[in-house]
Formats: sequence, structure tokens, C-alpha cells
Amino acid sequence: MKFYIVDAFSSAAFGGNPAGVVIIPEGDDFPSASLMQKTAAELRYSETAFVKRLNEKEFHTRYFTPAAEVDLCGHATIGAFYVMLKEGILSKEQKYMNHTLAGDLEISAQKDFIMMEMAIPEHIKTISGKTETETLFDIMGIPVGEVFIHQSPGDKKKLLPMIISTGLPDILLPVSDRNTLFDIDPDFDALSRFSEEYEVTGVHAFTLDTAEDDITAHCRNFAPLYDINEEAATGTANGALTYYLFLHDLVKDGQDSVFIQGESMGRPSRILSHIKKVPRYENNRDSKKDDFFLKIQIGGTGMILAAGEIFI
Repeated sequence: MKFYIVDAFSSAAFGGNPAGVVIIPEGDDFPSASLMQKTAAELRYSETAFVKRLNEKEFHTRYFTPAAEVDLCGHATIGAFYVMLKEGILSKEQKYMNHTLAGDLEISAQKDFIMMEMAIPEHIKTISGKTETETLFDIMGIPVGEVFIHQSPGDKKKLLPMIISTGLPDILLPVSDRNTLFDIDPDFDALSRFSEEYEVTGVHAFTLDTAEDDITAHCRNFAPLYDINEEAATGTANGALTYYLFLHDLVKDGQDSVFIQGESMGRPSRILSHIKKVPRYENNRDSKKDDFFLKIQIGGTGMILAAGEIFI
């Protein structure tokens, strides 16, 4: 099997989020889950994607961290499909279907980057209780802080932590400014227990305090439950962040967003997102015209660092 090491969400080597990518030879099936798990642990990246081509337009992808199989991984998907774009397996300006444990998700291959569809967003829970909020902030190593946004003169809204999923559930944690974001120093054992209790992958902290007009938010992501203390770029979590901002009317229908992640790790990543309402009635005559679902896409470019053969 051929494998690649690719830095996703970056156009420069040693930036972005590195992922392993394993291309299953045509006509072969996936190796056993145990063997894929061992391979991911040997490659030692936060996620490794194993990709099997089903036909010209369809692929089946499975994702493994060093500790477990997960339903979906954004940066490994971007990395895998970017590799296939550069290797000529995909054609530019074409759409493909990626079958995952999180659902069947559309992939758009552009000229130099990949856009991937997220699972339909789900708001699972708002963390608003005093005790659980204080516990979360204490675990993250920062004082409890309140974040307010001004949507109009005299209209001030408080942002609260929320659990949202666009394939994997994460706690979206708003903080007031970049200094607070970079001061986060989690108790990783406690965060693992908290993540297990709340049935989430981890915490995606963000701030809307940006110096550049084209940047929507700066982010940090922590998932020690899956042996990932911090991650430089997280597709699913930024998909969830896109929905969080949409729920608070900070991102509009049809709008693009740009998230910067990985700065604290010396691996800056640039993650693109797009959200739009898709009418259900286009494919269902019984639906009302105001009935729609939200389609969120996450994308970026990549840099192939290395390639080789796995002899198993």
C-alpha cells in the first residue's frame, strides 16, 4: 500500500496539520481494523486516512487516531483528497462522494484546494450552569470569562460554550481575546475525563478578536481523550464553529469564513468554510418551500511532505 505524509490546510511544508494517508490498491479491500490501527499508531500522526476507491466518482474512507477509529476527520480528508488530486486520481473542478461513518459527504476538487461537506450540523447542548462552566474553565487553565457581542446598538448577547457536531461533537468555547486564547493551558487528564463525561471529542476554543479583516476567528483545539493534546487544524471542529457563528447570526447564509489555527504550535493553518441553506423541496415535492437544511463545507490546500510503501 502506498502512503503519504501531507500537511493539510497549509501551502508550506511543516505548516498546517500533518496527516497520514494510505491509498488502498485498486481491487483490494481494507485491511483489518486492527492492522489499520497499528499502522496509524506507527505513523504517529493525530489521524491517518485509509482511502478505497469504489468507482470513478466514489470513495470510502476510514479514519484512525493512534488510539481508536473515529467517524470523520476533516484535515485527514483534505490531505487524502489533495494527495489524490495531485496524483491525478481526481480531476480538477469535479465533485466526488466520500462514504464515511459520519455519512456520505460530497468532496469538491478545485484547482489547488479541496472543499469537503460536513455532516448536517447538530446543536447538542449549551453549557450554561455555573458549576459546569467553572469546571470547564478551570480545566482549561484560564479564569471564567464572559464574552459578549454587540449585534446592534443596545443589543448585547452573551456567548456560551456549546456542544455542536458536524461529524464529531466538540465543545465550542468562546474566549474574549487572543491573549486569553494563547494562555490556555489545559489539565489534559481532567479534560479527557470531562470529554468522556460529556461524550465529546474535545474542546475547540476560539476568539473573534482578530487584527485582519479577512480572518473570522483564531482557534485552538484540544482532544486528549484521543491522544491529541493539541491539534494544528481541525476540519470538523471548524465546521461546528461555522454553525455556532451561524446560530448567533455572526455568519450569514452563503458566507465564507476563514479560521486560523495552530499558531501556538508553530504550525499556522488556514481553514476555509462556507455555509448555505439548501431547500429540501428541490428533491421532495411534499416539503414546504421554507424547509431547508444547512450545508457546511470546510476546505483548504495541502503540501505533500513524503511518500512511500507500507509492506504489510
